[in-house]
Amino acid sequence: MASERPLLDLSPRPPNLNPSPPPAPDLLKPIRSSRISARSRGSFDRITFAADVPLAALRHGSRADSDRASASQKDISDEDARLVYINDVSRTNERFEFAGNSIRTAKYSILTFLPRNFFEQFHRLAYIYFLVIAILNQLPQLAVFGRGASILPLTFVLLVTAMKDAYEDWRRHRSDRIENNRTALSLADGDFRPKRWKHIRVGEIIKVLSNETLPCDIVLLSTSDHTGVAYVQTINLDGESNLKTRYAKQETLHMEKKDLSGLIRCENPNRNIYGFNGNMEVDGKRVSLGPSNIILRGCELKNTSWAVGIVVYAGRETKVMLNSSGAPSKRSRLEIHMNRETLLLSGLLVILCTVVAVLAGIWLGVHKNELQLAQFFRKKDYSNKEEDNYNYYGMGMEVFIRFLMSVIVFQIMIPISLYISMELVRLGQAYFMIHDSSLYDEASHSAFQCRALNINEDLGQIKYVFSDKTGTLTENKMEFRCASIGGTDFSNGKSSVPGDWGVYSVVVGDQYWSPKMTVKTDSELLKLLRNRSDAEEWRRASNFFLALSACNTIVPLILDTPDPMQKLIDYQGESPDEQALVYAAAAYGFVLIERTSGHIIIDVLGDRQRFDILGLHEFDSDRKRMSVIVGFPDKSVKIFVKGADSSMLSVAERTLNLSIIEATESHLHAYSSLGLRTLVIGMREMNVEEFEEWHSSYDKASTALLGRGGLLKAVAANIESNLRILGASGIEDKLQEGVPQAIESLRQAGIKVWVLTGDKQETAISIGYSCKLLTGEMNQIIINSNSMESCKKSLEEALVTITKLSLMPTESENTSRIPLALIIDGKSLLYILEKDLEEELFKVATSCHVVLCCRVAPLQKAGIVALIKKRTDDMTLAIGDGANDVAMIQMADVGIGISGQEGRQAVMASDFAMGQFRFLVPLLLVHGHWNYQRMAYMILYNFYRNSIFVFVLFWYVLYTAFSLTTAVTEWSSVLYSVIYTALPTIVVGILDKDLSRKTLLKYPQLYGSGQREERYNLRLFIFTMMDSVWQSLAIFFIPYLAYRHSTVDGSTIGDLWTLAVVIMVNIHLGMDVLRWNWITHLSVWGCIVATFICLIIIDALPMLPGFWAIFHIMSTWAFWFCLAAILVAGMVPRFVMKAFTEFFFPNDIQIARELEKFGRINDARNSEVAMSTFSSGQNHSSL
Repeated sequence: MASERPLLDLSPRPPNLNPSPPPAPDLLKPIRSSRISARSRGSFDRITFAADVPLAALRHGSRADSDRASASQKDISDEDARLVYINDVSRTNERFEFAGNSIRTAKYSILTFLPRNFFEQFHRLAYIYFLVIAILNQLPQLAVFGRGASILPLTFVLLVTAMKDAYEDWRRHRSDRIENNRTALSLADGDFRPKRWKHIRVGEIIKVLSNETLPCDIVLLSTSDHTGVAYVQTINLDGESNLKTRYAKQETLHMEKKDLSGLIRCENPNRNIYGFNGNMEVDGKRVSLGPSNIILRGCELKNTSWAVGIVVYAGRETKVMLNSSGAPSKRSRLEIHMNRETLLLSGLLVILCTVVAVLAGIWLGVHKNELQLAQFFRKKDYSNKEEDNYNYYGMGMEVFIRFLMSVIVFQIMIPISLYISMELVRLGQAYFMIHDSSLYDEASHSAFQCRALNINEDLGQIKYVFSDKTGTLTENKMEFRCASIGGTDFSNGKSSVPGDWGVYSVVVGDQYWSPKMTVKTDSELLKLLRNRSDAEEWRRASNFFLALSACNTIVPLILDTPDPMQKLIDYQGESPDEQALVYAAAAYGFVLIERTSGHIIIDVLGDRQRFDILGLHEFDSDRKRMSVIVGFPDKSVKIFVKGADSSMLSVAERTLNLSIIEATESHLHAYSSLGLRTLVIGMREMNVEEFEEWHSSYDKASTALLGRGGLLKAVAANIESNLRILGASGIEDKLQEGVPQAIESLRQAGIKVWVLTGDKQETAISIGYSCKLLTGEMNQIIINSNSMESCKKSLEEALVTITKLSLMPTESENTSRIPLALIIDGKSLLYILEKDLEEELFKVATSCHVVLCCRVAPLQKAGIVALIKKRTDDMTLAIGDGANDVAMIQMADVGIGISGQEGRQAVMASDFAMGQFRFLVPLLLVHGHWNYQRMAYMILYNFYRNSIFVFVLFWYVLYTAFSLTTAVTEWSSVLYSVIYTALPTIVVGILDKDLSRKTLLKYPQLYGSGQREERYNLRLFIFTMMDSVWQSLAIFFIPYLAYRHSTVDGSTIGDLWTLAVVIMVNIHLGMDVLRWNWITHLSVWGCIVATFICLIIIDALPMLPGFWAIFHIMSTWAFWFCLAAILVAGMVPRFVMKAFTEFFFPNDIQIARELEKFGRINDARNSEVAMSTFSSGQNHSSL
């Protein structure tokens, strides 16, 4: 593992730990003007130790390693392992043919497109219904309409949807083709040659150059750095742009290409991107492999000229691809509920057809002796002497045929045009979301992306939001704000001049090197460091900033600027906290210039000094500390330690400077109350005996076969003791703009926000406070368990606590109970989600106001989302920015990817993409609310407008001997859903607004109407059907009573019924329109006029039935009287009921509309909750 890397070369001289003369002059003079990089080597003398101390690697694990060290040391049997023979592809794939490196993210192929796409489309029950209708209409006995005309509507809808899906999948195929045809360098015949990614196989050795992307998962063999270090960027995996360090084993660093051979035993492919377990046999030795030795597909090589590795996982078996499950087909909640209403309408249709068939049977029985003269049963052929038989198939068959013919005639009871209208409305809604300036991110120049057009309305019904942290809630940028040194608080502004930002330059030859980021400095602290008036205080401050510069894994990169005399130092590393601390040290004059695996160079207030890194214990979740053993130029050795306050104060030497420790604790509490991330810094000096004892213990622990991880932690804990506390730091995590306000608005809207992150628990809790997800009055339930039994016990205790708190009496009726926050780690979730404890976790989590999951793997994120989806009907939304969020995004009802400077994979897998977390507020509270209100009304209206037409046809059938003839012409039946009534509902579905944007943002509680399904539910559907029955009665019987004794034929009165239906449904729509504009006016009144024009044209054609009928009836006063009477009789009951309910039983939306209209609600300022942050707290008080 990493512990086998040599950090420095040792000479055989014994150490001199006594005070020594000042360093040689060459240590203090500026470095030559040649560019210093992380790979350069100085000529400074190294610290020396006794010859009998054979130092090997003095580095303790990596961050990912530390939590899994013990697990990664167990031996793997050949049966349970993947065997990879280095540089021997044929032997590697001899036993099992491992997956190639070709990937496929597309859903369809040429052969599977039509069957799979049609299978997905026929999840809509209405499509199955219309397919059955089209098949029935092909039978000669049932051919009510033309055979082609009956198939055309369904075929059109299916083909349009298929073309849209085919285009989207073609884009996926194109992306896959580009990815698979990229080239990498593969070792063949002793030389590296270009090879397409899709042809790379497990067992091959590949070479990756700087700034190239890894084509597959490789175990690192060697790098351009002679110590085997490689720096990678994992922006496509976890959304983080900071550099990560990976290491090659010492045994493979200097092997020649022709000698590259060996055997790797590693675990089978899995989704865990944070872990890797394996070992390698090379030159007769077996060395262990861990997460720090593997680079995953999608990473980019940075700050390293080249890296060589052996392919262990390829193609679909790579960890990133295993976490990218196929994009599921999502359907909106309204569309799913439409299946319920479709079934109800189908039942109603069956009832109507049954009534017609039964009554037809009765009529046939009564008139059985008159059938020879009946118009529709007798067909005579006078060309022959013998008459043909009449079309009568017997009573039973006639009843059955009438039933099927009724189904065909009443088929528009279920509106197929609704699905086309929904697609057009969603397209229009997407257009306005994409072009909304409030969803445009100026920083990244990224506009809102609507990648899935079929779930727009789901944005208005969200109940749970599952959010990643890094890159989603935060910018992953930290800013040093304050420090406590030696018991003195330097709060970065308490005594500094406004705008006093630290810009410290280092002279390198004839160039000036400055840190890339500036930090606001404290004038008192600067004065202390510059003047050295108090030697003891100066020494504490100097050691404090030396610890910040040395105790980290930061790599300084030198960047060019337009001015050749000016260079920028860019500090790159895994932890943004470390970056902030190093920049802070540089601002105060302690500039880290160079880091290698064995030493660092720091410019200390103008003096260039070299420090040897003798050992490094990185952070782990048990110790909660990091330490570095440093050899000073004066040959002394010190250990610098930084960590969480709880872990650092427990190992401090309290007999010395107790007052400093107490003052530091007080300052830590003050910093934490401002939401700052705090770290405590300590140190102590080491003598030769201590160092040799530590090295001996470390060497034994690093070579242990069993329990290696625990032994290494024990060694680290033993040396990190009796520390002298130097001080503490306060870092402000740079949240994305508006995150606290956004979370508060979502909370007011009744949306629960859960944060699922791979970060450690302390970081997640700190962010929770920073973004106001967690508050001081919340009771925290923390579950950190290492076994199923302890998990079960913790959940049971949590349930008892929740029950007790729920039974506690409150001070008043308006006082809510104590809010709860559940904080749980990934290790506990591992036992809970894989065992029978999900139900207990669900009860605890849903009883809490906030849930914070730490150290969770991508699959666990998806498991948490599934936990809610399986047990509730609440809508879920997941938002993230990295590949580790893909599974969560695809599992949720709505998936949102954060676009911009972070990873691309989350965006590619998402339904919507945007630049900032705060955009969730306008997206959900404004567009989501509008989309849901519009779509819900449009669906009910389409059911209404078609059912009223069917009921008119039904009443007519009852008065025509159940012969299923219609007074409405076939052309009018076709145009009814295309021209007469289609456009207004589409326009209203795109443009209508029940409330303004300002009102919806000021009162987030209005979002609850979508969560409660107030605009679309079974009760409203039943009332809509009742309304359509009443209006159809008015439309049919008023003209029937007016003309029943006249000579008006069926075609003429059919024109009257057609006009009455069209005017009625459009007036009905107009009564419900909330925001009129010229487009709405044009569509509503224009469709009525278009209906008149179409009827005139149809009746002016002599080849069609009803020639000139409309002209005859429009010339009579009875026609216009009937139209007026129909509108009054049909609409007055609806108007009265609407006025009664809105006056006496108004809902939240109606009350807000009245306030908006009469209370001048929009003149008030938008309601925003001002959050107290460190930045604003010192300048003004928040209201």
